[in-house]
Amino acid sequence: MGQELAGKAAAITGAASGIGLACAKTLLRSGARVVLIDKMENILRQECSDLGPDAIPLVVDLTDPDSVATMMPAILDKTDQLDIMHVNAGSYVGGDVVDGNPEAWDRMLNLNVNAAFRTVHAALPHMIERQTGDILVTSSIAGVESVVGEPIYTASKHAVQAFVHTVRRQVAKHSIRVGAVLPGPVMTALIDDWPKDKLEAEVASGGLIEPEEVAEAILFMLTRPRNVTIRDLVILPQRNDL
Repeated sequence: MGQELAGKAAAITGAASGIGLACAKTLLRSGARVVLIDKMENILRQECSDLGPDAIPLVVDLTDPDSVATMMPAILDKTDQLDIMHVNAGSYVGGDVVDGNPEAWDRMLNLNVNAAFRTVHAALPHMIERQTGDILVTSSIAGVESVVGEPIYTASKHAVQAFVHTVRRQVAKHSIRVGAVLPGPVMTALIDDWPKDKLEAEVASGGLIEPEEVAEAILFMLTRPRNVTIRDLVILPQRNDL
């Protein structure tokens, strides 16, 4: 891996683990300075300590509007500029609606939808002022497929997709690219509530993607010529019926 992103500054939400951490490592290896954003302070600071001086921890609770309001000033204080905002933080709730917990739905929707929208809103003025930037959102195959076992999660990712497509068209005139990566099932903590037999079967059959594979897709999106936007990049395990 070269230094394709040398001189660039990136920020990644939900960066203390999973896809966010894998993407941070990939962008760092590509030469970027990376602000890792998460609310899990101890884990975040330990990971950044291990990753070196270009990995910058920033503790933000994305479900708290007051905390989100501090995010961009803190990023710019640490990096002076922001070239890449990866809106990655999210959570998962599956199961039948009739058996669901609306309070759990609200928590997930607040993070997957409201916090994602607020994060983009926070980053745009700086990018518009500079007339350049990349905003990438971790969506899901559930954003374009109706996954019967996860109706509320699917609805949240459909909302994300609609947001990505419309914002992309609004800010293209400012040379800002907006796109989404849409992975199938990824081996992260988000699927911890899968039934044990389902998880074991998926692992055995190769039905899960590793976070590093999503990170490589993100790097591909970021390193296209500036006149090219990857609007949606779907990544599925080879063994998948979607």
